Amino acid sequence: MQRKTFTRTLFAVAALAAALPLAAQAQALKLTLGHGAAPGNPRHEAAVKFAEVLKAKSAGRIEVQVAPSAQLGDDAAMVTALRTGALDMSANSQGALSAAVPEYAAYGMPFLFSTPAQAFKLLDGPLGQELAQKTADKGMVVLGYWDNGIRHMSNSKRPITKVEDMKGLKMRTPPDAVLVDIMQALGADAQQIKFAELYVALQQGVVDGQENPLVNIHASKLYEVQKHLALTSHMFQMTPFLMSKRTWDRLSDADRKAVQEAATEATALQRKMSQDADDKLLAELKAKGVQVTTVDKAAFAKATSAVDDKWLATPIGPYLKKVIAAAR
Repeated sequence: MQRKTFTRTLFAVAALAAALPLAAQAQALKLTLGHGAAPGNPRHEAAVKFAEVLKAKSAGRIEVQVAPSAQLGDDAAMVTALRTGALDMSANSQGALSAAVPEYAAYGMPFLFSTPAQAFKLLDGPLGQELAQKTADKGMVVLGYWDNGIRHMSNSKRPITKVEDMKGLKMRTPPDAVLVDIMQALGADAQQIKFAELYVALQQGVVDGQENPLVNIHASKLYEVQKHLALTSHMFQMTPFLMSKRTWDRLSDADRKAVQEAATEATALQRKMSQDADDKLLAELKAKGVQVTTVDKAAFAKATSAVDDKWLATPIGPYLKKVIAAAR
């Protein structure tokens, strides 16, 4: 009798052992992370790092496929996909996100931050937590605030050193209402073009110029079709690293913890890579024949001061007022 019981126990243990891989397999999770930057950009490198860390923390159970270079659509399309649950994660511009969560526009006011560190001091505190709650209310979970750099202007027509040099230039902007306001305040003609189409638009003269952080200008080789770079530092932009709330709600507490820990590591890497890149990239752009000028920032700030006033009068005014007070 004991022998039969022992044999039954052995069969039960064997059956359980055979079932374990199937159970683990059943819990395997594949996620997709889309963004618009090119490989080599700190945004892409950090996304890859996130995928690696999360896979390690989940013992290989959670795999993240990273889709760079707007393979899954432009920033606006990816924001929509996040909110509906069609996309699990994205790391894209604050401009596109501000269409869904208008308070993101607060961080893009002209000449508000001279360094990304100043902005992250706010974003890593109560103001960032308040923004994360507003984001969650719109169906997206903030995993981290990444650096999309201090933005500068380039064009193919002439050097820019003073406000008057901007007059009449056809300047591409992303889908960011604040940037459109800035360009118009400076006398330029703002035209919205998808980033994936920007190189060809510049090459064909559809627009004269554009504005971006140095990492984007370099990674997307815009220097090949733009020979004048003005260090305007007219705007800071973040890259919110987001997960669809629908995806987040499906995760176990343990998986959420692993996702957030991996995101924290990736955020630190992304910010450091962005910070380290600027000096090096400026030297490389100069070596490629780009003519670099500095501008009268006080005059540029004065010319765009009405942009703050306009946005303070909108529904985001109360939040923007807190951001401006903390920044200045």
